[in-house]
Amino acid sequence: MRFEHLVQINDLTAPGLERLSREQVWRGLALRAYDPAYFILGLEGCSIRNHERRDNEEVLERTLHFGSFEVEDRVTLLHEQQTRVEVQATDKWPHCTATFSIEEPEPQSLFIRFVYEWDDSKLAEHQLDDDSRLAREQACHAADIDTVQRIRELAQQPLS
Repeated sequence: MRFEHLVQINDLTAPGLERLSREQVWRGLALRAYDPAYFILGLEGCSIRNHERRDNEEVLERTLHFGSFEVEDRVTLLHEQQTRVEVQATDKWPHCTATFSIEEPEPQSLFIRFVYEWDDSKLAEHQLDDDSRLAREQACHAADIDTVQRIRELAQQPLS
C-alpha cells in the first residue's frame, strides 16, 4: 500500500506566514532522524546503533523504543533534499518505508512530500480493511502536519 501527500511550508501568497529557508526545513527533518521522540507520539527513546557519512549522504541505523516494543530501522539522509526511513519486516511489523522530500518548484516556495509504503502482504495479521487503511493514512497525515508545526517551532529558536 502507498500513501503520498504534500504539505506546503511557504505560501508565497500569505504575507503573514513566516517563510522558512530550505536549511531550516532540512534541520527539522534531520532532527526528526536523530531525535525522533520529539516528533513521534508514544516513542520513549531512540538508540543509534551505527552512523556512517559519505559525501552528501548519511546513514543511521536506529532502534526505536516504544516501551517493550522496539523497531529497528535504517535512515538515509541526503543533505537538504530527503530523508528515507526503511523498516525491515518482522513477525510483528511489515516492511515499510517513509520518504520525506523537500521540494522547491520556484524560489522560496517550499513543500515537503511525504511518501509511505507498506508491504502488508507478508503478514496476515497486518491485512487492513478500507477503514483501517483510511485511519492509517489520516494518522500519517496528522503526524506530518505536526512535524511541520514542530519544524516551524524549531525555526523560531536560536541556533546553539
